[in-house]
Amino acid sequence: MSASTEKKNRQAARAAGTDKKTLAQEKEAQEKKKSNLRWTLGTIAVVLVVVSVLLLNSGIMYKTTAFSVGSKNYTAADVSYRYANQYYTFANQYGSYASLFGLDTSNGIRGLEKQECPMLEGGTWKDYFLDAAKNDMIHATVLGQYAADNGITLDADDKAQIDASFEGLEEQATSYGYASGDNMLAANYGNGVNQKLVRKAYEESLLASKAGQALLDSFTYTDEQIEEKYQSYAGEHDYFDYAYSYISAERVETTDADGNTSSDVTDETVAAAAEKASAIADAYKKADGTDYTANLIEAAEAQEATASEQTHVQGSSVPAADWMRDASRKAGDITVSPDASGCYVVVFLSRDDNHYNTVNVRHILIQAEADENGSYTDEAKAAAKARAEEILAEYEAGDKTEDSFAALAEQYSEDTGSNLSGGLYENVAKGQMVQEFNDFCFAAHKPGDTGIVYGESGSYAGYHVMYYVGEGKLYSSVIAEDDLRNADAEAWMEKAEEANPTEEGFGMRYVG
Repeated sequence: MSASTEKKNRQAARAAGTDKKTLAQEKEAQEKKKSNLRWTLGTIAVVLVVVSVLLLNSGIMYKTTAFSVGSKNYTAADVSYRYANQYYTFANQYGSYASLFGLDTSNGIRGLEKQECPMLEGGTWKDYFLDAAKNDMIHATVLGQYAADNGITLDADDKAQIDASFEGLEEQATSYGYASGDNMLAANYGNGVNQKLVRKAYEESLLASKAGQALLDSFTYTDEQIEEKYQSYAGEHDYFDYAYSYISAERVETTDADGNTSSDVTDETVAAAAEKASAIADAYKKADGTDYTANLIEAAEAQEATASEQTHVQGSSVPAADWMRDASRKAGDITVSPDASGCYVVVFLSRDDNHYNTVNVRHILIQAEADENGSYTDEAKAAAKARAEEILAEYEAGDKTEDSFAALAEQYSEDTGSNLSGGLYENVAKGQMVQEFNDFCFAAHKPGDTGIVYGESGSYAGYHVMYYVGEGKLYSSVIAEDDLRNADAEAWMEKAEEANPTEEGFGMRYVG
């Protein structure tokens, strides 16, 4: 290459910026740029982590929207409270029996996302309780709208009820080692949960409950519609008395090729049971007299079998149901009804179609104090009875009106299910209450009659000061009308929910 050519090439390289010195300078600049970029990105990442921690510590992230129902937004803390509340309600309801549902309560709400829920295919217990919390928020929202549209608000009693639920919270928190009630709520229900949030949720829940009842009460039906609905059950809700004998088919033991033994009924043994049942029925038909149960027992004994009488069994649970619930059935009718393991012989005795008047009553419950073993001594029962007698005497010394009795119930009754409503129970059906309470209700009293009756169940023992208000609705109408109302309310809810679509927000990741 000539000197002139080399010179020209160097000039061209400089012009294009590709001479060695220039290239080295450019490479150094690019490396410096990359280094600056890596430093900048690293700094941003550190800043983001620090900001995230600061936001979590400040509670801002728990105020972000986690779930929306229509235009109403629920924060992560809102959802956390409802989620934990669903868990605690379930755990408290079932106690040690929760394990039968596959729920391990040993770690509280922690770790529920790792526990498979058998009631939710492919889901966890966290999913289960979160779904329940979402439904709670949906109902609270749409029923809250119904309340606003219909002028339904919380009254002074409602607010007093809410206030009472927070009494002693600070003292309780201190006793458990928490700095405050808010700290205790956050520790047990989730970050961001505090008394203000819980109170608001309680108010929304109570308002939704009132609105839900108002919605149910808003539907009206004619007597004809109600009776038509009841008749559509075809005896499913009626109550029956009957006598029966059950002949079990003999089980035959078999051994398979591997030497494993098992026993089961066969077509032949089922047929033999049916033949024996038919013989009992034939003998019953030849008997005299109208003591149908005795006649069946005698016929069964002749075939070396037993028979007995059943009373007040709901139509959904009787044997030979279609035959038993037939409207033409009369006392003494008999049938043979085979099943997979044997054969029934059934004698129809009577039917209660629930067309009787229910009862409206007020009561004041005074409970006996249980001892350390959970038992009720005679002394404790006597003390409860004496107190009940004092309250009845106080009523008798006054103006003896229903209103005055209601006031005493609100003052003294230990029945949390009725004391806020003056001890009132409406449309009480036969067998709904403990025996002595039931007997008073259906003893042909007149309005204003009073009395004292003993009562005991698995949860209490004590005395009821009773006040008979009067007859309620036909029980058949109560059953049918409740179903009609529930169906219409459910249809209303479905439309309301469709008009308020739901959406999960960024805050859902901070729930639980």
